Amino acid sequence: MSDEIGHHCGIALIRLRKPLAHFSEKYGSPLWGFNQLFLLMEKQHNRGQDGAGIGSMKLNVPPGEAFLFRERSTSTNALSEIFREQLASYQESLDSGEIFPEFPDTVKKFFEYGGEILLGHLRYGTYGSYGSTSCHPYFRKSNWAGKNLMLAANFNLTNVAELNQRLVGLGQHPIFETDTQAILEETCYHLDAANDALMTRGEEEGLAGPELSDFVGANLDLPVILRNAAARWDGGYAIAGIIGNGDCFVMRDPHGIRPAFFVRDDEMISFASERAPLMTVFGKKANEVEEVEPGTVVLVRADGEILIERIAEDPGQQASCSFERIYFSRGNDPDIYAERKKLGGAMAPQILETVGTDFSKSVFSYVPNTAESAYYGLMDELRLIRRAEVKERLGVAADKGEVSSELIDELVMDNWPRGEKIANKDIKLRTFISQEAGRAQLVSHVYDITYGVVREKEDALVVIDDSIVRGTTLKQSIIKILSRSFPRKLVIASTAPQIRYPDCYGIDMSELGKFVAFQAAVELLRERDSLVLLDEIYDDCKKALAEEDSGETNHVKRIYTSFSEEEISTKIADLVRPEDLDQNIEVGIIYQTIENLRKVLPDHTGDWYFTGNYPTPGGYRVVHKAFINYYENKDGRSY
Repeated sequence: MSDEIGHHCGIALIRLRKPLAHFSEKYGSPLWGFNQLFLLMEKQHNRGQDGAGIGSMKLNVPPGEAFLFRERSTSTNALSEIFREQLASYQESLDSGEIFPEFPDTVKKFFEYGGEILLGHLRYGTYGSYGSTSCHPYFRKSNWAGKNLMLAANFNLTNVAELNQRLVGLGQHPIFETDTQAILEETCYHLDAANDALMTRGEEEGLAGPELSDFVGANLDLPVILRNAAARWDGGYAIAGIIGNGDCFVMRDPHGIRPAFFVRDDEMISFASERAPLMTVFGKKANEVEEVEPGTVVLVRADGEILIERIAEDPGQQASCSFERIYFSRGNDPDIYAERKKLGGAMAPQILETVGTDFSKSVFSYVPNTAESAYYGLMDELRLIRRAEVKERLGVAADKGEVSSELIDELVMDNWPRGEKIANKDIKLRTFISQEAGRAQLVSHVYDITYGVVREKEDALVVIDDSIVRGTTLKQSIIKILSRSFPRKLVIASTAPQIRYPDCYGIDMSELGKFVAFQAAVELLRERDSLVLLDEIYDDCKKALAEEDSGETNHVKRIYTSFSEEEISTKIADLVRPEDLDQNIEVGIIYQTIENLRKVLPDHTGDWYFTGNYPTPGGYRVVHKAFINYYENKDGRSY
């Protein structure tokens, strides 16, 4: 992806099912769980670079001693810093004689993260502030063990305002800030109610003191609590949590928009946002990693028992995010790697239609690095196409007795798909730089090119990108840089289809007017003197938002219906072409087709970015609000 946009967050949870002494004896360290948490988070670093947070719970701690801990940071290299500081604290306890590694009980007593439950979160902020207080885990403390709750999540909700107003209606005083806070408070409301009901029941049975607390903790029905809490949530989520009674869990939205996986054995159970990190950290095979099914919770009770229960009465249509597979997920997962290669291969016919089948006059490459897997898939497909051509030509020549070394050189050595490493990234830009006056100058030098691999004014240069969202970096940087090789034609091929509609389930893509595909459609309407359509859509969007049940009609779709995908792509090419680009260099933009996307990703049908078909009612509210904001020239989030 050439544009800077907010990523998904990452979650990690480890529940040790053996005492620390077991890990000390088997692995040589009572900090095995703590170290595994670091590795599990590090292997998901692609998911969050704005901050990190960890949490811990110690089981069966006597009254009067702390048992829940949390640390968060938004500093540079936050993940490493957090773990480095905790290891420094551990070393201080060693030096002071509080901790003796050969006695793991001392580790549990004096090291905050020597607990049996370990929680981690990687933040890539999509909205709001960037202070440490905005980092997960979020925490609600109480003197009653079962009322303590710690949460870390990868999610966005579309109806936070509605949820907060409901809490107000219940007599609470929520802080109208983030969807995380809304989820925390909603869950705590039901958690408190369950605790209070059990306390009353326990007291009626004559229980008091620690016995009453133990009774409450043992009888908390967490699936029911979470089912009641999540009943009104509209959005995509994968939420990990720890309850003060010793239960921990991971739950997933009914549509499966956000991913979550886990592995388990007799030593531990561990969760993560992606499959590959679990395979790497715990040495598991792909078939040993389980998926948290949509609309379910995987619960580990305080005694180590694992329960999997459905919490969504109507799981709805599964809509696992296709864009996540294309770009955000870690590419070393075997399925994701294969899918990304197929997405690249699927582009071959369109590319050859654009640059021709004379491979001696084209160079193929990729930018950015996340498009590398797709590039390999494209090259594989181009070679198969060329192989068929060569086979046919050689067959004809053989029949005539005309096979020669010269002919083989002509067909293979001189006319074989030619791949090169064309772009090298030199500068890492962060989102906050967008507010700096010097961003444009910096952007223009994000990449440098490999000189000499493209023959000036003779070769076409085809570059695979994984997605084109806003087109800003293309115009300000990539096209200018690639043009330094002076190709006869420059083609940018996106393995994702045209992103036409806002996202409200995890990615910071809610401002409709920033999408280059939307800009292109509006420009085409302007050229055809049809801008009155925008007025009509504006009125329809306002009416839809005013209706209590607006249905599943996306009025913004009408902007695109008059144009073919090719027309919009051509106009996008015009919009991203730098004004000062050499006029002799032709620029073309190609996008993946929806048909190919669905063929390659049949199990990930969440394609609302491209089709405008949202899995929840909140999605349709967001797209209509996004258009209204555009029409009224308002910036900001549309939900």
